[in-house]
Amino acid sequence: MTVISATSRAYDAIDLSSRAFWSGTAAVRERSFAVLRTERPVSWHPPVEDALMPDPDDPGYWAVTRRADIVTVSRANEVFLSGKGVIFENVPVELLEASQSFLAMDPPRHTKLRKLVSAAFTPRQVRRIEDSIKANARSIVEELRTAGSGVDFVDHCAKELPIRTLSDMVGIPESERAHVAHAADALVSWADPVYLDGRNPLQVLVENQIYLHQVASALAAQRREHPGDDLFSGLVNAEVDGDRLADADVAAFFVLLSVAANDTTRQTTSHAIKALTDFPDQRAWLREDFENRIGAAVEEFIRWASPVMTFRRTAATDFELGGQTILAGEKVVMFYPSGNWDTEAFDHPERFDLSRSPNPHVGFGGGGVHFCLGAHVARAQLRAIFGELLRQVPDIQAGDPAYVPGNFIHAIRSMPCTF
Repeated sequence: MTVISATSRAYDAIDLSSRAFWSGTAAVRERSFAVLRTERPVSWHPPVEDALMPDPDDPGYWAVTRRADIVTVSRANEVFLSGKGVIFENVPVELLEASQSFLAMDPPRHTKLRKLVSAAFTPRQVRRIEDSIKANARSIVEELRTAGSGVDFVDHCAKELPIRTLSDMVGIPESERAHVAHAADALVSWADPVYLDGRNPLQVLVENQIYLHQVASALAAQRREHPGDDLFSGLVNAEVDGDRLADADVAAFFVLLSVAANDTTRQTTSHAIKALTDFPDQRAWLREDFENRIGAAVEEFIRWASPVMTFRRTAATDFELGGQTILAGEKVVMFYPSGNWDTEAFDHPERFDLSRSPNPHVGFGGGGVHFCLGAHVARAQLRAIFGELLRQVPDIQAGDPAYVPGNFIHAIRSMPCTF
């Protein structure tokens, strides 16, 4: 009998692990994904080239490119575990929990922490957040108009609403807001040579993580002494079945929230304004009846942008998927942009179609226990910012974007805009 092992298995001819692959455009990557979806929907690949901490014993990972298989992996949480991390490479447990919170946990611990965090999102808190999002969006676009045509859209608009929303949600003081936004950027930019500018990526990662933990610890201490009407007060005082969040859990969730709140909305906003520039008929369609059409439009914004490109799981047991036998202990990586362009799930996925319905994108994951807790906040931000953009600067045009290379966030570093 032939025994199959990770070390004896041949790597796929299409290389999803190289720096060159992730330095190309989404359209170029889609050509490779399309072949894999059709011919080899679950394929074996070498470790990624840009690993933060290269592991000589890492044999590689399974790439999952079809939407249906992404959903299977996402929902079978008893088979595909998150506790060993959600990025390609193996990261020490201490660093995992300090930066990824319950994203890098499995039930029952994941269940307990998520319940405690969810308990802080009361209906009153959600209403307060939505009111502040609308007010912030109005101010941001007013400031963009004042800055004038030709400025960088990312700096002056896309990145502003997420950090202001986060700050209002948790009560970050004005003096720390810019630093918190910078630190959140650092945690997903360690593979970007422009951002690093010669610095050690691991040192940048650890320094900014420590800073965010310090901010969270200070905020937690203040809110325990003087509770306010903000999410952080709810977090430190939330109680479920007699349990409360420990300080380390609060700090780790703050790191996760800082990154997640920043990237999904920021990158989707940038990609969507570029798409509205490239497809003026879709902009015109949205403006004709904004209030009734923005709901469907936001889903297409997210599908088109696919702001988070990959998430990993680790198999707990042997499992058959897409014609392959995944062995216990092997890494499985879901490729969300590929799932969002799967022709078995989407009619003409290459079209930017704001009226697309149904739109079963996996922009917030494929479901299951790790479905994005802040999805409603991201949607509220996108509704608000595009409402203000199309009202205050209806003729706004995006220029050529400068993309950030990387295999995790579909990031735009800068992009000029005119109006």
